[in-house]
Amino acid sequence: MGANDFTTLTEMAELDDWFERSREGDVVLFLHDYWCPISSRAYEEMSLVDGEIALIDVAEGRELTRSIQARTGVKHESPQVLILRNARARWAASHGSITQQAVGEAIAAP
Repeated sequence: MGANDFTTLTEMAELDDWFERSREGDVVLFLHDYWCPISSRAYEEMSLVDGEIALIDVAEGRELTRSIQARTGVKHESPQVLILRNARARWAASHGSITQQAVGEAIAAP
């Protein structure tokens, strides 16, 4: 079982903080739709990933998801995981590509 820690982001200032933190080290963003069965499966996978993960409810956080797309150039999909480094997306996956193994390997990659 993973030892992750979901941190729910609801405010733009919180998202700004995570982008700023990515200048010190990688950060993981998980865009989740509580009403979507595919996203529920992705949530189960992400709950097994070690480390701190920013969780964004796409239904409540439309402004945040638009900002992420604008800042990274990665087209918004949900469920979606982005790993940021230096305020840029260095890895992204969506839908069935979100697995504990894939995310774990991406986090471990140099």
